[in-house]
Parts: sequence; C-alpha cells; structure tokens
Amino acid sequence: MATRTRVAALLGLMLATLCAALGPAGPAAAHAVVVATTPQRDEVLGYAPREVLVTFSETIAVVPGRVQVLAPDGKRINVGEPEVRDRTLRIALRPADRPLGTYLVSYRVVSADSHPVAGSFTFAAGAPSATPLALAEPESESPAGTLMPAAKYTGYLGLLLAVGPPLLAATMWPRRRSRRGATVTALLGLGLVAAGTLGTWVGQAAQVVGAPVGQLSPADLRAVADSDVGVVLAVRLTLVGLAAALLPGVVRGTAGRTRAGALAVVGLAGMVTWPLAGHPVASPLPPVSIVLSTLHIVGVTVWLGGLLALSLFLLRGSHERVLARILPAWSRVATLAVAWLLAAGLGQAAIELGRPSALLGSIYGQLLCAKAGLLAGILVVAAGQRRLIRRQAAAGQPRRIARAAGLELAATAVALALTAMLVQTPPGRTAGTTADGATREGVAQSLTTDLFTLQFDVYPAAAGTANSLHAYVYTPQAKELPVAEWTITAALPAAGIEPVTVEVEALEPHHGSAEIHFPVAGDWTLRVTARTSEIDRSTVTTTVTIR
Repeated sequence: MATRTRVAALLGLMLATLCAALGPAGPAAAHAVVVATTPQRDEVLGYAPREVLVTFSETIAVVPGRVQVLAPDGKRINVGEPEVRDRTLRIALRPADRPLGTYLVSYRVVSADSHPVAGSFTFAAGAPSATPLALAEPESESPAGTLMPAAKYTGYLGLLLAVGPPLLAATMWPRRRSRRGATVTALLGLGLVAAGTLGTWVGQAAQVVGAPVGQLSPADLRAVADSDVGVVLAVRLTLVGLAAALLPGVVRGTAGRTRAGALAVVGLAGMVTWPLAGHPVASPLPPVSIVLSTLHIVGVTVWLGGLLALSLFLLRGSHERVLARILPAWSRVATLAVAWLLAAGLGQAAIELGRPSALLGSIYGQLLCAKAGLLAGILVVAAGQRRLIRRQAAAGQPRRIARAAGLELAATAVALALTAMLVQTPPGRTAGTTADGATREGVAQSLTTDLFTLQFDVYPAAAGTANSLHAYVYTPQAKELPVAEWTITAALPAAGIEPVTVEVEALEPHHGSAEIHFPVAGDWTLRVTARTSEIDRSTVTTTVTIR
C-alpha cells in the first residue's frame, strides 16, 4: 500500500508539472528558417519573374498543395510541382501573362527535424498594387494545441519508468524482494512511451496540414507515415512492442542473459529514435549530434529512471545490510550515467547554440540555462548522498536518502517539462537568421487609365540631388505597349513652382527614363502623358513626396 501511495504521489507531481509547463498553446515552432528569397521580400522589380526561390537554413520537404504564388489579380500563377534542391525551394511561374503589381508567395514545408514551417512574403513587378494582396496572418497558436509538448513529456516520463526497474532488476535487486510492482511500473512506462508516440504522430499531422486535431482526416494521419518522422515513430512503436514482450521476464528475474541482452539492444535502439525525430538530424554535424543526443538520453534514463525505481521499491522496507550492498553499487552506476549525460549534453548544447551569444540571446539558450541550473541543484543533492554512501552511513539513514531522492525526482519533473519545451523550440544556432527584405528608397506607383497601365518609380526621391525616373507602359492585359511620345512635367503648387518639363529618353519601346531634379522637398505633382499612336494618348497625374 505504501508503494502504491508513493507511486501515485510521484506521478501526480509529474502530471501537475506537465500541466503547469504547458500553459496556453503557443504558435508552432518552426526550426528551419528562411535565409534568402529571390526576389527579395518587398522588392520592386522592373519585370515579372519566371520563378521564385526560397532558401532555408536546413533541408525541407514540401507539403503537397501548400505552396503557391498569387498574381496581383489574386489568381494562382505557379505551375507544376515545386522543386527542392538542397535547401532551396524553386517555384516556377506561368511563362506568359504575368501581370504587373504585387505578388504574394505562400509556403508550408516540413523541416529536416520534422517541424512545419509556414510563411509568406510579397514582391512587386513594375510597382506595388494599389490594393496589394494581404499577407497570411501568422498562426497565433499551434494547430496541435498542447498535444505535442504533452506527448513529448509523456514519452520522456515513460522512458524513466520503463528503464529504471529492468536496470535494477538485472543488476542489484534483492532476491526476496517482490518484483510485481516493478514489472507493472515498467510496463506502464512502455505504455506511456507508446501513448506519447501516438500523440506525436497526431500532432505532427495537425502541424503539417495546419488544421486542429479535431479536423484531421484519416488521409492526414496516413500521410505522416510517408514522411521521415513517420518512419521513425513507426519503428519506435515496433520496438515498444518487442520490449513489452521481453521486459516481464527480465524484471521478474526468470529470463536468461540472452533475453536481458536483447532487451538492452531494443531499449538502446528505441532511444536512438528520439534524436532521429528531432534537432540532431538537422544540425551542422548530424552523426555527431545523434550520437551525443543518444548518450544524453541513456545517461538521463539510467540515472533518473534507476533513482525512481530505487525510491519506489527498495529504499523503504529493505534491511540495512541489503541497502549497504545496493547503495554503493547504485552510486557507481549513477556516477557513470551522470558523466555520460554531462559530457554529451555539453557537446550537444555547443552544436545547437552555434555561438556563445545564443546562450542568453535566444529562447533556446535561456531554456537550456534554466535546465542546466536545475540539473546543478539536483547534482548537489546527489553529491550529498554519495558522501553518505562513501562513509557507509547511508544504509542506516534510509529515510534521509529517500527524502533526498524525492527532492531529486521532484526537480526531475520540472526538468522533463523544460526538455519537452526545448525540443519544440528552434535551436539557438538559427536565432536571428532571417531573409533580408529589399531596402529601397524612393517611390514606386502603378496608375491605370482606359488606354494603359503606367508603372513608374523615382529614386531616391530626395531634394537637392539627381533623381532617376523610370516609366513603363502596358496594356490592360499586361502586354508591353510601345510609346511614340513621352511628356512628363513636375510641379510644386504649394511653393508656387509651375510645371517643369522633363526630358525623357526612350530606353525601350515601352520604357522611358529621365533624370529629374527637385530643388526643394515637398509633395510634387507629376503629370505623365504617353502617346501610343497618332490618335491614342492618355495622361495620368499623381503626387510624389520628396524629402
């Protein structure tokens, strides 16, 4: 009964910590970031491009049907399937009838570490549209809600419960001590790992399609199986099934060394699936990151999983002579596990942070600092227990050891919550890495008459210096329209400056260029007349702010 009470208390504490850590659902964390686009965000081109390129910080996969380019008239203008080469997404545009104005590029892809990336940007051909297409609003919360962090937390908790009892049962369990509770706890741990994996599967589907969990279709869930992360999750579920078949005999002590070794291999293979579905596969050194992350997980589960089993089943009710044999053996195992997790954790942190400034300058680094501080506190408590064990005084103070172990486990519950948040947070190496937008001084406008559309720009739109003016004329169908004669005047009525005629040079049949001087700042009135034939002529008037 006492054991059941302790199990319930510890699980209740961990579940409470989980609920506190989740809080309101935040936006889905995208771990790949856009580092460059062609055309640049907000760039104004003198022509309509034939393709759009989006380059990410890591390799990506396209979500079918979720990449598009909308023309100024709101119609979809991309053709064929988008191509991915290395880290660059190529979107081909319709070869003809590409109108002038503002274009909207929208994309949803999946990064190498399985996290979805969604975004949009605009650029303009000729000049921005008078009423440009609206950018997609960023997701205010993750489509999966709190499912993903909850699933991660559940999986980590399941690992601790599944690893601890078999480890102690195979190495230091007293012969006369009942193993029933340990067997049930280990199987419960495997069940939590399976539940966490299934939750991750559903959450992945929700994040990829950008829809709440309740709106997912069976096809959305099946689509996860075709992705890299789906394969990893399926392998993990298979390994959980194998472990469930091997585990009872190992914990009860009825299995031989071969079966115990098989369980260890299955367990190690299962732990590798966590880095294969997370940050390490997208790091600058994937093989190194995967090895370090696996060692870190092994160290944590051996240390804290073993401590959990020790606290629940062996510390209370065991004879002093039995504890005198168990505790030194456990101390040696825990010391080795802590050394593994510290060394591997430091190496992995260096890779994921990328630079020292990211330690405090990124959310990932701040969470890492919080986790490191918590771990330091746990190690201080553990060091005190180790001193007692070395002085051979621990066996006579089981209550003190149990209280210290309970404190360690309480801190562990918080550490697991921080870990669940870390794996959902973009690594520090990507902090501040975003695509540059076009920095363009000057004025660009699009004006329409019954005869033509005029696109023009004035650069740098500054007084007291030479400004370049470029004007382009197109038919309402966005075809180039040759101009037989240009007439451009500039006036500043507020200052009493009458219209001044500007000399125009025809660089192309539809393209006129001029150098214009504005002696003072103000809202200048530009009047552009284009004669396209002997009888067809049209004039547009607009105001340009000169600074």
